[in-house]
Amino acid sequence: MSYKFPVPTQGTHTRPFWEGAKAGKLMLPRCQDCNRVHWYPRFICPHCHSTNLEWIQGSGEGTVHTYAVQHMAFGPWAEEVPYVTAYIDLKEGDRMLTVLRGVDPSKPEEIRIGAHVKVEFEPANDDMHLPFWRVVEG
Repeated sequence: MSYKFPVPTQGTHTRPFWEGAKAGKLMLPRCQDCNRVHWYPRFICPHCHSTNLEWIQGSGEGTVHTYAVQHMAFGPWAEEVPYVTAYIDLKEGDRMLTVLRGVDPSKPEEIRIGAHVKVEFEPANDDMHLPFWRVVEG
C-alpha cells in the first residue's frame, strides 16, 4: 500500500462502518426510536438520546453543503495543497466532512454548493478503506 495519510483508529462502535467501507458500502448509524441517521458513529443518538441504534446501508449519495480550499496543511497533507475539503449533506440526513474529489482547487469558482456527489472508497491499508466524495455533475 502506498497510502501515506493518517488513518483513523477503529473501535467496536465503528466496526460496521469500516467493514462496510472495505466492501465499498457506506454504512450509517440510525436510531430505531427517532429513525434519524447521525454521523459520526457514537453509542447514543444525538437527537433523542436513545441507545437503540442500528446500522443501515446508505445510498452513497449527497450534495455539497459547503467547502474550503486548503492552501496550508501539515504532515503528509502538506504535499497535497491545494485541495478541497467539504461538508456533504447525506441523502439519508446529517453531514460528513471529506476531502472532495473531482474538482479543481485552483478554480474554486467552479465548485458549486448543492453539487451532486457520490462516495468512493480508497484503500489505506489491508484492513481499512476510507470514504471520499466525488462530484458527479458539472
